[in-house]
Amino acid sequence: MRSNILQKPWRFFIFNLGIGIFAPLLLTQAAFAKSKGSQIITEIHTLVDSQPLSTPAKNLLSQNTDNDLMVKITQVKVNTTNKGIEVILETTASDKLQVDIKSQGNNFIADIKNAQLFLPSGNKFSQQQPAQGITTVTATNLDANTIRLTVTGEALLPVVELYDSLKEGLVFAVASAVASGQLGQQPLSQQLEPQQPANQTQPQQPSASGDEPIELVVTGEQDGYRVPNASAATRTDTPLRDIPQSIQVIPQEVLRDQQATSTAEALKNITGLTLSGAGGANTGSVDVQFKTRGFDGNAIRNGLPTGFAANSLEVSNIERIELLKGPASVLFGQGSPGGTLNIITKQPLRDPFYAIEATVGSDDLYRGAVDLSGPLNDSKTVLYRLNTSYLDRDGTTDFFNKKVFFIAPVLRWDISEKTNLTLEADYTDQKTEANPRGLPAEGTVLSNPNGKIPRNRYIGEPDNNEEGKTGRVGYRLEHKLSDNWSFRNAFNAGFSRYNFDKVAFPDYLEDDKRTLARYGILDQKEYSNAYNLTTDVIGKFSTGSVQHQLLFGVDLSRTDTIESSGGYGTAASLDLFNPVYGQPLGPATDKYKNSGSTDALGVYVQDQVNLTSNLKLLLGGRFDISSSTSKDELGNTESSNSSDAFTPRLGIVYQPIEPISLYASYSRSFTPNTGTDFLGNLFEPERGTQYEVGIKADISSKLSATLAFYDLTKSNILTDDPDHFNFQIQIGEQRSRGIELGLSGEILPGWKVFGGYAYTDAQITDDTNSSIIGKKLSNTPENSFNLWTTYEIQKGSLQGLGFGLGFFFVGDRQADLENSFKLPSYFTTDAAIFYKRGQLRTQLNFKNLFDVDYFDTALNNLRVFPGEPFTVQGTISWEF
Repeated sequence: MRSNILQKPWRFFIFNLGIGIFAPLLLTQAAFAKSKGSQIITEIHTLVDSQPLSTPAKNLLSQNTDNDLMVKITQVKVNTTNKGIEVILETTASDKLQVDIKSQGNNFIADIKNAQLFLPSGNKFSQQQPAQGITTVTATNLDANTIRLTVTGEALLPVVELYDSLKEGLVFAVASAVASGQLGQQPLSQQLEPQQPANQTQPQQPSASGDEPIELVVTGEQDGYRVPNASAATRTDTPLRDIPQSIQVIPQEVLRDQQATSTAEALKNITGLTLSGAGGANTGSVDVQFKTRGFDGNAIRNGLPTGFAANSLEVSNIERIELLKGPASVLFGQGSPGGTLNIITKQPLRDPFYAIEATVGSDDLYRGAVDLSGPLNDSKTVLYRLNTSYLDRDGTTDFFNKKVFFIAPVLRWDISEKTNLTLEADYTDQKTEANPRGLPAEGTVLSNPNGKIPRNRYIGEPDNNEEGKTGRVGYRLEHKLSDNWSFRNAFNAGFSRYNFDKVAFPDYLEDDKRTLARYGILDQKEYSNAYNLTTDVIGKFSTGSVQHQLLFGVDLSRTDTIESSGGYGTAASLDLFNPVYGQPLGPATDKYKNSGSTDALGVYVQDQVNLTSNLKLLLGGRFDISSSTSKDELGNTESSNSSDAFTPRLGIVYQPIEPISLYASYSRSFTPNTGTDFLGNLFEPERGTQYEVGIKADISSKLSATLAFYDLTKSNILTDDPDHFNFQIQIGEQRSRGIELGLSGEILPGWKVFGGYAYTDAQITDDTNSSIIGKKLSNTPENSFNLWTTYEIQKGSLQGLGFGLGFFFVGDRQADLENSFKLPSYFTTDAAIFYKRGQLRTQLNFKNLFDVDYFDTALNNLRVFPGEPFTVQGTISWEF
């Protein structure tokens, strides 16, 4: 391998670049104590050769190291069985071996101590596609004292049983995920849990040698804060290190440790992301709007577009959150180039699981949640999961209150070993009183001769009521056509119903800087339906020594705006420093009522190519056609528009050594524009174009880091036509360049970390208004930093006691495109203390520990939104 690198100067340069950046991090592994992980007990039956299990054999799975003589493995064999395969490590001294078992994503990993491979072919063994559902089996000398055996499932984690046969050596019986009834569909923690109490033995088929099964106990490990695989980037379950684009994953464990009650709270863990609308936890918004890399982001659910409100604030059914940074139209169609948020929801479990949780906190926060799952029949082919929650909280703004009811049932049916069907739905009902509308900049982030406006000031009327209902129902059908080809079809239909009445908005601030002129919106209705149908075919094949994973798909979607109506009226002015409420809003004098629909069809193809074991390509392209109509119901006029676009993606990943991936990528996005220019020409879609290079490193088996450099441009932006009043032209351009660093995982046993840093230079590069060229993009800080870390005591009388500490820094940022005023930088601190013993977990969370006065976001100079002050939450949960 070394000679190949040195023969190519460019490879030598990349190799040294990776080593120079990550060698200090990699060397720190020597100082790390080996983690025992979570002591998750599973049953592994051991067969012995016509004698009871000896004491040395019982130590087979010991985590203690000693200086025993090196055991030679002289042969590695893979034999086919009726359940999958068996991997045999041939030796006459298997009773001296020590094995550590763990898993990473779809990889079963066994580190075998005091052993080395001495094979006729060398010191490494590898076999591709040994059985259905199993991608690879590899064995290699991890170091001078350890062999690492890795068994990779095609889509799920294989089920492995360990045998110790003095005739053959060390034997691993591997059942593919298909043979084991799709066990791997469960979260990792559930896969590793025992299927029955550890003091009971399951019936076990004897091996060919007639050995009898004997029970052993083995430890397993969860990935914790480190999630090795993601689906948002490729629509397949792909290791993060093989994806040539930056992607950050917030695992459910982080959400639990921080006790996030909304998606908006969870997103502060994503490096470089800022809120761009009034979607914080302290508002009544039903979804969250955000920016990343300077541009708006998009949201999908379980890898599929879902129309409106895909990024619902509720978190009770969220398993993890993935953010693919940069353009993603090649897989998900039209969207902004900032990034795509993929919300992965909880799925049914094979074994009964029941959990209840109650939270009480500041601002009269009361929240309860229930999580139920398990089989509905004895054969465990029909599984269910039900998540439901209810939240009632006031806020720091006067008169504010919101109540949210949420329910999400899921039903999975394993029709056969090759086919499964999942039915899922969710429903949210939210009622809000006195939803905050923000505060003027003068008196908050800017000076005001009258002083500072109180942070709790409400600028509307107390009888303002809003109600939102959203729901979705759909299915996912997956069928395995053969060992290498599979078919996936998914459909969802959703609805949203929003009603707003008696809402007062700011109009302007009068010269005395204390009187806020207002206008009213009355009887506003926003009713929509959305339908999405997606079909994918995924196949694996080889062309010579080159391996391919091909994805071909078709998306069909429709969004109907059933009614968008309301009216504008007058509202009395409000003294911001001495408000008098209860003044009625005037009648609606300027009414509107609109409807419309949008249809879209997309066809895409993607090929993940393994040129060699350490050189991978990602090629993709998509063609979309969309059309939309809108109708003015009161004016009885109608307009229509259509557009088409091709979006490519190209990426390359090179791994000079196993733990390091160097990557580069090119990707594009599109967003349809509506309307025409002065000459009647239809506008072209907005375009996003990104170039990105980076390095991904597995610092250890539990700790990963990503460093990314990107250049992202958004073009074809509509801007005012200087020669024709009330018309627009397409010459606007905005550019963002930056650096992002992310770190997640476990540093030492019990010490976990999740954080990152982002530098973002986002500005306007072209516009008909020359005065704004060079101005910074709004709500985009140049520097931002986040770090959340926890430590849990691993042994002794205080085992289960843990502590958490979080630091969040957001630099100052422009509040509008004219750069007329800034939101100041802020640094907040969170803390947590928790204790878990058996099935019980109690927790206290302190947010904004030092009560820092800061501002989340701004829509304009009249609507600046304060961040949340110091709050305390207490949570108790019980699993049974």
